[in-house]
Amino acid sequence: MIRVLIVEDEKPISNLIRLSLTKEGFHCTCAYDGAEAADLLEREPPYDLILLDVMLPEVDGFELMEYIRPLEIPVIFLTAKGAVADRVKGLRLGAEDYIVKPFDTIELLARIDVVLRRYKKCDMVLEVGGVKIDTASMRVWRDGEEISLTKTEYDLLLLFARNPRRAMYRETIYERVWGGDYPYGSKAVDLHVQRLRKKVGWEHTLRAVNKVGYRLEVET
Repeated sequence: MIRVLIVEDEKPISNLIRLSLTKEGFHCTCAYDGAEAADLLEREPPYDLILLDVMLPEVDGFELMEYIRPLEIPVIFLTAKGAVADRVKGLRLGAEDYIVKPFDTIELLARIDVVLRRYKKCDMVLEVGGVKIDTASMRVWRDGEEISLTKTEYDLLLLFARNPRRAMYRETIYERVWGGDYPYGSKAVDLHVQRLRKKVGWEHTLRAVNKVGYRLEVET
């Protein structure tokens, strides 16, 4: 499980990020000032990613970055300081990305995914429900036979494979795969799930959840 340290002094923002990431299968720890974050980094097992605010009590994000850099943990700055000079400073200090508040959680998740792939912290090959997925080449097999999927079907497959045994709302599925808000009355999710089930042999595994969406029933 990917371990994320969220360093953000505004608790409503911190809690929103934590809830969003936890739903996606991340293990999150929150720190509310720079000194607390430094203490956690010293005594906790290594984190895979740090989401770091700039304007923090005790020790600000730029100062904390000097402490983090030797640890070789990827950092994404999350801050209201959107001036070009601040962005450049953050990137030159070694951050992988710099996101200005306010931001959509969908964008944050996408940027996290890019950084984790860059650091090879995501599984490159997944085997779920009898299906083998090579995320580097975006190729899929079942019983040794390669399966041809569209880009949307592949993204849908990967979403379920990374979230086994979790009931996923149609709205969430649409946002993660298609992007944007779920159009009222849309059948896009249901139609693509039907096709995906047949192609990868998940007719009895990828199950509908009444009034919610879908859940992939496999052993984890």
